[in-house]
Amino acid sequence: MNGLPSRYLAFLACIVVLVLCVLGWHEGIGVRLLAIVSGLLVLVGIADLAQTRSTLRRNYPITSHIRFFFEYFRPMLRQYVVESDNEEVPFSHVQRAVVKQRAKNALDVRPFGSELDMYAERYEWLNHSIAPSVIAEPDFRIEVGGAQCAKPYSASVFNISAMSFGALSPNAIRALNGGAKQGGFYHDTGEGSLSTYHRENGGDIVWELGSGYFGACERAGVFSEAKFAEKAVLDQVRMIEVKLSQGAKPGHGGVLPGAKVNAEIAATRGVPIGEDCISPSRHSAFDTPEGLLRFVARLRELSGGKPTGFKLAIGHPWEWFGIAKAMTTTGILPDFIVVDGGEGGTGAAPLEFTDHVGAPLREALMLVHNTLVGLDLRDKIRIGASGKVITAVDLARTLALGADWCNAARGFMFALGCIQSQSCHTDRCPTGVATQDASRWTKLDVPDKATRVANFHRNTVLALRDLLQAAGLSHPRELGPEHVIRRVSSHEVRSLASLYRFLEPGELLGDHVPEHAVFQRFWAIARPDTFAPPAELAAQRASKLR
Repeated sequence: MNGLPSRYLAFLACIVVLVLCVLGWHEGIGVRLLAIVSGLLVLVGIADLAQTRSTLRRNYPITSHIRFFFEYFRPMLRQYVVESDNEEVPFSHVQRAVVKQRAKNALDVRPFGSELDMYAERYEWLNHSIAPSVIAEPDFRIEVGGAQCAKPYSASVFNISAMSFGALSPNAIRALNGGAKQGGFYHDTGEGSLSTYHRENGGDIVWELGSGYFGACERAGVFSEAKFAEKAVLDQVRMIEVKLSQGAKPGHGGVLPGAKVNAEIAATRGVPIGEDCISPSRHSAFDTPEGLLRFVARLRELSGGKPTGFKLAIGHPWEWFGIAKAMTTTGILPDFIVVDGGEGGTGAAPLEFTDHVGAPLREALMLVHNTLVGLDLRDKIRIGASGKVITAVDLARTLALGADWCNAARGFMFALGCIQSQSCHTDRCPTGVATQDASRWTKLDVPDKATRVANFHRNTVLALRDLLQAAGLSHPRELGPEHVIRRVSSHEVRSLASLYRFLEPGELLGDHVPEHAVFQRFWAIARPDTFAPPAELAAQRASKLR
C-alpha cells in the first residue's frame, strides 16, 4: 500500500489535533482540555508502537483499545443486552432474577404466561394432584448419621455448597455463614479450610478436607491427625466431608500462587506465607477404596463421632463400584456421599475440564443412588447433590432422582450480589464476593447480605413446599422419578421412572448382574482394593497397542 496505511489514521488524527490545540492554547479552556485528551491519546499511540508484546496494538495504535474495551465488558453486555431471558450461559437472566427477588423478599411471580417452548425436546414438568396436600411447616430436615455415628446431624434440604476462603472474600464468607445461622442450614467450607470468618457468626459448618488437607496438615498434602482433631471437635463443625473430586475440574489439582498466600490465608490453611499453595490431584492418606473408607472411619473417630462422608464427581465407573464394594468388604459405611455434577462451578478451571470432564449431575446421581439401592445400603447412607441447583424445580428434580438434599454455590453467590461478571479468577470481582482486594470486599455489607442469603434459602424452601403441595405430597422424601415428565420428542413424553433403569433393593447382592449397561460392563470387574483399571480393561488396552 502506498502512503500511510489507514489503520494509523486515528493516531495521526490525534497528533494533528494536539498540534492545532497547542497552537491555539490561548483560545480558552475547551481547547486546553482537548489538547490534554489528544496528548494522552498520542502517548497511548506511542506506547502501542513501542511495545513488542501485542502485534495488534503495534498495527492499530489507539484503535486496538476499542476491542479490548468491549472484550472486557463483553460478559456483562451479553447478559444484560444480548442474551434472551432463558439463555443459560451459564445462568439465565430469569434464574438470576428469581434468586435476587427471593433474596430481597420481593415479589417473584411472572405475568402473562410461560416463555418456554413446552413442545421442545427435554422440556420437563412435574405432575400435580387433583387433591393437593397442606404442609404447615416447610422446614424440611434430613437426619444424617448412621449406626457408626455418635452425633447425627439434622440437615436442611437446601444448603451452601463448598466455597473456600481465598476464592471468596472475608465479607462474603461472613455473610454466607451469617445467613446459614439465621436460616438453620449448613455452610460448607470448601477445601480452603475453616477460617476465622467462618466462625464469627456461628452458623453450622461442614468442614471439607481436600487433597491438600488444609488446616489439618503438616504441610500441604500431608495429613496431621492432631491438627485435624483440634478443629473437628468444635461444636460449630457439624459434619466432615472428604473431597475426592470436584465437578468443575475433576482429577485436577489447584495452585494458589505464593503472591496471594498472605498471612490470613497461610494461617487458615496451615501453609507457609508467600509459598505456592498446592492442592495435589490425588490424596496421600489413602490409595485404595478400602483405604478411603478406613480414612473416613478414622476422621469420624477423631471428630468425636460426627457424620463423616465424601464428595466426588463420577468418572471411571469401576472406581465408584470399587468404593461401593469396599463398604461390604470392610463393613465401614460413610454417613453421607455428596455427588458433584460436571455442571458445577469454580473460581477457575481449564476450559477442557469445565466443559468435558466428569459426568453431569443427573447421570452421576442416579449411578450412586442405584448402586446403594442395589447393595441394600440406601437407607443407611444419605446422598447430597450439587450442580446448578437454583430454583425449587431444580431441587424437586434432583430429589426425585435419588438425592436426600441439595447444595448450591452460585445461587447463594447471586444472593450476595454476584452479577455473573465471570471475573472470579482475576481478583477484580466488581461486587466484592470473589476477591481478596480489600478496596472491593469491604464494600460488601455483611448484615444486609446475610439476611438476603437467609431469605433466598427460606423462599426457595417455601417454593419447594408449594410444589410438593401441588403434587399431593407431604415431604421431599416422597418425590420419585415418576413425578417428573420429560418430552423426548414433539409427539412423545415419558416419566423419568420409565426413561431410566432404577435398581431394586438388594439387586447387586446376588450373582445376577442387573440389565443395566454400566453395571453389566464394570460391576463384576471392579475391585475394593485398588483404583487401578481392572485387569480385563488393561489387557484390552495392551492388545490395541500391539
